[in-house]
Amino acid sequence: MFRFVFGFCVRERSQKWRWRSLRSYRSLNASGQLNQAQFCFRNSPALPPSRAFQSAQRFFPSDYKVYRRSVWFLGFGFGLLFTVGLAASGWLVFVSKSKCEKKPAVSKSKRRDAYEDAIEVSRDLLQRLKDEVGVPGVVVGVSVNGEQVWTEGFGFADVENRVPCKPETMMRIASISKTLTVSSVAKLWEQGKLDLDAPVQKYVPEFPEKKYEGESVKITTRMLVSHLSGIRHYEKDPNKVKEEKEKTNQTLKLKKEKAINDGNDSKTERGNSARKKSMMTNKNQMSSSEMQHDNADVKEKPSKLSTNKKEFEQEEYYLKEKFDSVTEALKLFKDDPLIFKPGCQFLYSTHAFTLLSAVVEGASGQKFLEHMMALFQDLGMLNTVPDENDPIIYNRSRYYRFNKKGRLVNCPYVDNSYKWAGGGFLSTVGDLLQFGNATLYSYQMQQEINENYCQNLPGYLKPVTVKEMWTPVANTEMPKDKEMKYGMGWVVVEKKQRCGSCHIARHCISHTGAAVGASSILLVLPDDQSYATPSSGQDTCSFPRGVVVSIICNMQSVSFQKTAQKIAMEFEKAERHCQ
Repeated sequence: MFRFVFGFCVRERSQKWRWRSLRSYRSLNASGQLNQAQFCFRNSPALPPSRAFQSAQRFFPSDYKVYRRSVWFLGFGFGLLFTVGLAASGWLVFVSKSKCEKKPAVSKSKRRDAYEDAIEVSRDLLQRLKDEVGVPGVVVGVSVNGEQVWTEGFGFADVENRVPCKPETMMRIASISKTLTVSSVAKLWEQGKLDLDAPVQKYVPEFPEKKYEGESVKITTRMLVSHLSGIRHYEKDPNKVKEEKEKTNQTLKLKKEKAINDGNDSKTERGNSARKKSMMTNKNQMSSSEMQHDNADVKEKPSKLSTNKKEFEQEEYYLKEKFDSVTEALKLFKDDPLIFKPGCQFLYSTHAFTLLSAVVEGASGQKFLEHMMALFQDLGMLNTVPDENDPIIYNRSRYYRFNKKGRLVNCPYVDNSYKWAGGGFLSTVGDLLQFGNATLYSYQMQQEINENYCQNLPGYLKPVTVKEMWTPVANTEMPKDKEMKYGMGWVVVEKKQRCGSCHIARHCISHTGAAVGASSILLVLPDDQSYATPSSGQDTCSFPRGVVVSIICNMQSVSFQKTAQKIAMEFEKAERHCQ
């Protein structure tokens, strides 16, 4: 390239030097003086470049050397600048591409291969649970970052006819219906149609004013969604409920005191003997009933079967009466006394969500089921319907339980029209994953990033709304797990670590379900790195980010909480390896 540039420059300049050599030349006479001879160059023939060089060298031998040196430096400099420019432009293009271009999406086949280990582990977990408990059929679904990566059925949806479970199998989702209902409440609140802090009589005048211990009290929608209304569950006797609640609170208190004592003992080694003596003294002073509760807590292990078996002994659980409207179903409990003062104590209540469905009707101006079906249509949940007995519903499972002899039998006929909002819907694992991802998307979609950096669509709900739904409410500690608290229609575990290099409680949101012949869970495990900013170098426009697990089965009294958490952690670990 240098030789080309040099030759081109010399060729062009040689023509100009030729005309200058013909116009005037310098020579020395015999006396040593400089003489100039003028020539007429108009009729002079054109010389080739080589002859032009000879002519220029003959007339100006000293100037020609200077000229040749300057031309060489000019060509070298021009070539050097041209080369540097090309290199710089190529580097800028490379840098711009590395900054602007996104990483190519991993193909479904490669991603499925990356999740094979997680699928095998999770399949083994579910198979063990199925074998230990004797569940006839289980269906599981898992999504990672909004994409379904695993759906599979185990066992039979219909034992008598040997119909296997499959991802399309529809089962009762039980109390997961409460999370669906709260989403409709949140949407009405965003639209300004519902005041969460107004008395429920504003929307349901059929519900009477309530009193507690002779004092007039107010029940609000906010209390209903967090089980703080004081409305009873299936147990009608207030004394039994209070006694059971007192035992539960005492058990939780003993657990907290034990945890505090263990933490204090681990901080220092001094005074261990004194602490042991004081603990022995306190134990000796405990009553026999307290000792029984304490020993039961120490010996208790995570059970595969749900411990809430008393619920299935209540008559209302097996109602066969059909209610034409949600306001008609209020007659089951609207005249019963409150168990606790509203807003003071947590009392899980499906009847409170029946009242909530009446509030939705009053605020929206629609029948509750019509309003919910419109919600399912907006969310893309096309396989979620009310649990009605008359319609033909394809892929619907049958429901089972064990009798007193331990044999598998069909569950009795029930009509769930009295509790649509609290446990009256059928669905598939795919629809539950869709709902979980839609809620997670709304939770992670930060408005400032959406406007300034991303081109993503807004979520079904506003981020601040879902954040309030997923924030634990005071006085809502769950009796089974001290890390769990209730938010608005969801059970929430906050991110927490008590001691270094010890157990870390991940931020996790879930809800379980228990119905006649059915058990279920929907668990959402958000990604810890979901709140990245554009300057962090992460893909902040990819939502939702996290793992969603849904499990449904056709057997009552089955606990999936621990199993779902383990499955979610396995797939989260696989996703990190995939990155």
